[in-house]
Amino acid sequence: MRQVAITHIPVQQTAEDKLPAKQAQAVKVNLLRKPLEKGDKIAIVATARKINETEITNAVSILKGWGLEVVFAPYLFEEENQYAGNDNIRSKSLQLVLDDPSIKAIFCARGGYGTVRIIDALDFTAFNDTPKWIIGYSDITVLHAHIFTNFKLPSIHAIMAFNMQTERAHNESIESLRKVIFAEPNEITFLKHSLNQHEKNVSGILTGGNLSVLYSILGSKSETDLTDKILFLEDLDEYLYHIDRMMQGLKRSGKLKHLKALVVGDMSDMKDNIIPFGKSAYEIIAESISTYNYPVFFGAPCGHERRNLALMFGVEYNLISSVEGIIMQQAGQPA
Repeated sequence: MRQVAITHIPVQQTAEDKLPAKQAQAVKVNLLRKPLEKGDKIAIVATARKINETEITNAVSILKGWGLEVVFAPYLFEEENQYAGNDNIRSKSLQLVLDDPSIKAIFCARGGYGTVRIIDALDFTAFNDTPKWIIGYSDITVLHAHIFTNFKLPSIHAIMAFNMQTERAHNESIESLRKVIFAEPNEITFLKHSLNQHEKNVSGILTGGNLSVLYSILGSKSETDLTDKILFLEDLDEYLYHIDRMMQGLKRSGKLKHLKALVVGDMSDMKDNIIPFGKSAYEIIAESISTYNYPVFFGAPCGHERRNLALMFGVEYNLISSVEGIIMQQAGQPA
C-alpha cells in the first residue's frame, strides 16, 4: 500500500471566531459531535510505539468497508527503538494531521508509550478551529485528557488500528467503534460486581482512561478537573503495589474526592511480588475510594482485553443500575 502524504492546508478564520467565547465553543463542540459520513477522510497516525504496514492492513480494509477514505500520516512507518520514529518525527507527523482541515478523524495506530513525550510540542490552534475526532486508548489517554482540559472537546476511547488484526480483532469491539463514529446507539451493559459501591442512577460528563497515564500527567497542563465527572479507569501490566501507589496519589491530590461516579474497566495482566500484595487491583481501587459516597461500578468491558467497547469522552453519560446490570448510555441517544 502506498503511503499517502497529507498536505498542510492553512485554516481560514471561521464564523465561530467572531462569536463570544462560550457560544463559539458550543459551535465547535457541535461541529465535532457531527458523526462521520461515507467519503470522510480518516488518518492513521502513530504517536507512540512503532507500527508496520502489515499490522494495520485489516484496519484499512475495515475502514474502507465503512465507506471512509483512509490515509497514512507522513512518517507513519518510521522507527527508532520501540518508537514510531523519534519525538520530533512523531510530533511532526501528528501536527500535519491536526492542521489538515480535510481530515475528519485521527485513528491512532497503537499505544505503548511515547505520546506524553510529544504533547507539549504540538500546536492545537488549527485543531481547535476545525476539530476532528481522535480515536484510541491506553497511551492515547494523554490526547484525550489534553484536548478535553484545554478545549473542552470530546474524543473516542476505543480500539486502535493495531487491534483490528485478524488474530486480535473482536467483532463487538469493532462494531462498537463503528456505532460511535457514525452516531448510532452504543449502549454498554455489564454485570453487577460485588465490589460496587453506592449503586444508583447518575449522569455526568465521562472522562478518564489509563490509570498510569492519568497519574503521569498530574500537575501538567493536560491534567483534567474531575469535579462532578464520571471517571473511567483501566490499566495493563502493572504491579499491584503500583496500582495502590497511583490510587493514593490521585486520592491525596484531591482527584477522587468530588467525582460524580467511578467506572472501572479492565485491569489486565496485573503482576505481584514474591511476597504477595494481598489484594486484587479491583480491591485496591475499592479500598482507595471507600470513604466517598458516590457510585462505583466495576467490570466495564473497556480496556486492554479483546472485548474493548467504545466510549465517548467529554460528553454526558447516564449510568443506570438495573436488574440486567449496569447500563452506560450516552445521554441524548435513543436506546
